Amino acid sequence: MPLTFDDLLARARALPRAGHRTVLGVAGSPGAGKSTLAEHVVRALNADGEPWVAHVPMDGFHLADAELDRLGRRDRKGAPDTFDAAGYAALLRRLREETDETVYAPGFDRVLEQPVAGTVPVPPSARLVVTEGNYLLLDTGLWARVRPRLDEVWFCELDEPERVRRLVARHEEFGKSHQEAVAWVLGTDQRNADLVAATRSRADLVVPPSALPPGRRAA
Repeated sequence: MPLTFDDLLARARALPRAGHRTVLGVAGSPGAGKSTLAEHVVRALNADGEPWVAHVPMDGFHLADAELDRLGRRDRKGAPDTFDAAGYAALLRRLREETDETVYAPGFDRVLEQPVAGTVPVPPSARLVVTEGNYLLLDTGLWARVRPRLDEVWFCELDEPERVRRLVARHEEFGKSHQEAVAWVLGTDQRNADLVAATRSRADLVVPPSALPPGRRAA
C-alpha cells in the first residue's frame, strides 16, 4: 500500500514518549515540500484539541546578509556554510532538555530574506517539535551535531522537474526575474540539492509526493 498523509500523521502522533519531548525532522532538497509537509502535519495534529505540536524551521539560522558579505559568501546563500549550524544544534538540545519554560527560536522573513530572532515560541505544552530544513542529515562539520538530536527524520522526495519548477516560481514570487530565478535554481540551489540528495539514505522514512496532504500534490 502506498504511504498516505494519514499514515504520516499516525506515525508522528505515536512518536512522543511519556515525560519526554520528541523532535521530528523533515529534510529534503530545496523546493521538495518540506515546509508544506511540516506545516500540514503540525496543523492536523493540533486539530485534535489543545495544541501540543510546535513547528521550528531551520531557516531562522541563516546568517544575515551583512555577515555573508563580510565572509564573501553572499552569492552562495543557502549553502551549508551560510547557516549557523552550531546554533541550530544548540537549539535542538534546548528543545529536548528545557521543557519547563518557553524556548524561543529565530524565524525567517521571506520578504526581507533575513533571519529574525525570537519569533518562534515553543511552550512547555509542546510534546512534539517538528523542525525542517535542507541539512538535517548532513554528517560533515558542525552539521554532524544535528542528527543525534533528532528522534526521527523524514526525507521529502519529489520528481526533479517539478521540484525545479516550484523553486523557480518561489524565487519569482519573492522578487527575482524569471532569468535570475532560473540561473539561481540551476546554479547555487542545484549544488545544494545534490548535496542534500546524497543524505537520503540516512533518513528513517522517505516521503513520496503521494503522501503530501490532499490539494498540495500538484501545487
